[in-house]
Amino acid sequence: MADLSAFPIATRWPAKHPDRIQLYSATTPNGVKISIALEELGLPYEPHLINIGKNESWTPEFLSLNPNGKIPAIIDPNGPDGAPIGLFESGAILLYLAEKTGLLIPADGARRYETIQWVFFQMASVGPMFGQVGFFHKFAGREIADKRPLERYRDESRRLLGVLDVRLKGRKWIMDNDYTIADISLLGWVRNLIGFYEARDLVGFDDFTNLAAWLERGLARPAVQKGLTIPARS
Repeated sequence: MADLSAFPIATRWPAKHPDRIQLYSATTPNGVKISIALEELGLPYEPHLINIGKNESWTPEFLSLNPNGKIPAIIDPNGPDGAPIGLFESGAILLYLAEKTGLLIPADGARRYETIQWVFFQMASVGPMFGQVGFFHKFAGREIADKRPLERYRDESRRLLGVLDVRLKGRKWIMDNDYTIADISLLGWVRNLIGFYEARDLVGFDDFTNLAAWLERGLARPAVQKGLTIPARS
């Protein structure tokens, strides 16, 4: 039986199955990356819902694992050298899980780094920009009379969609025929932009036919469909 007593988060969200990977998350674009990856990889895990609406990610227990106060975070009771490891930041977790299993990332060195660069592209560009579109288009920012911030983030998001659309021309996935953590890192964000954020027309998503076909393929994967609903809302 794994001992998670060194992790204060496990006192607030106790593990029923401490020998499994513990996932602390919610069904946001960053959160579902990890549940999708775990489903794709077939790794045993136990999800814990972090209610961000109740500011649970800012509790001392959660901050002890993720000082950034954002979901997701994980504890792997069987980390490197068999010792437990806690990780935060979704891109780092994706890379860790891929390297742990040797799956969802190419073995070839050059293609491995090419995959990682697209994960970083999501982390540094796609996620922040799409999130700002959501704020100014759907949430409190829409009440701001000056529409220049929305226009700025709309235009930058459209540029990023164009980068992805060009990349996907003639490709099934970001890395040609290989479905990787690069695809997983992006799927939830593109889905949210045109769905939850209701920005499909705003960014002219239907202009990006290669990207739209990629999104349809990705969402059709059973592991993606399941991962999008994990952790279940209480």
